[in-house]
Amino acid sequence: MAEHLTKETFLEKVFDYEKETEWKYKGSKPAVIDFYADWCAPCRMVAPVIEELNKEYGDKIDFYKIDTEAEQELAAVFGIRSIPSLLFIPVEGQPQMAMGAMPKDGFKHAFEDIFGIK
Repeated sequence: MAEHLTKETFLEKVFDYEKETEWKYKGSKPAVIDFYADWCAPCRMVAPVIEELNKEYGDKIDFYKIDTEAEQELAAVFGIRSIPSLLFIPVEGQPQMAMGAMPKDGFKHAFEDIFGIK
């Protein structure tokens, strides 16, 4: 199951924006962060897709979820204006944001394009 992040776990596992000024990913494998809210219908459509992908790719990619209602500071740090928003984080390089619900194939294409994972 995708891990739910709080501000504290985000700072520890992904990026410590309180101490670092430039992006420096802390993880050892690529990650996908799903910024969502419980009331959001498109977010609820993406949730089972994320879980399926976690089962298929969980050994190669970390999957995280951030509840934008509970973690408003994290949503603000990333300038989240619409949900779902999906952050694709390669081990090296800058993260890339995708807005809106994506089908499973869209995720797979992103994994190949951004992470080099088939």
